[in-house]
Amino acid sequence: MKYKVVLQHSEEGFAASVPGLPGCHSQGSTEEDALSNITSAISEYLSVVAELSQGETIREVEVMEA
Repeated sequence: MKYKVVLQHSEEGFAASVPGLPGCHSQGSTEEDALSNITSAISEYLSVVAELSQGETIREVEVMEA
């Protein structure tokens, strides 16, 4: 899966967030560190979502970008 990540320069380096996953944020001293850290954060975020959705009826839909 691919997610769009917003990078912002900060006093500590770079802050990273994922607009499609509310509350999914990370940071790093370099852009490379921030991207590596947000990749881990996305994985952890999706694991929690999967755990919280156990036993629920799940469907997937495909959305084409404009």
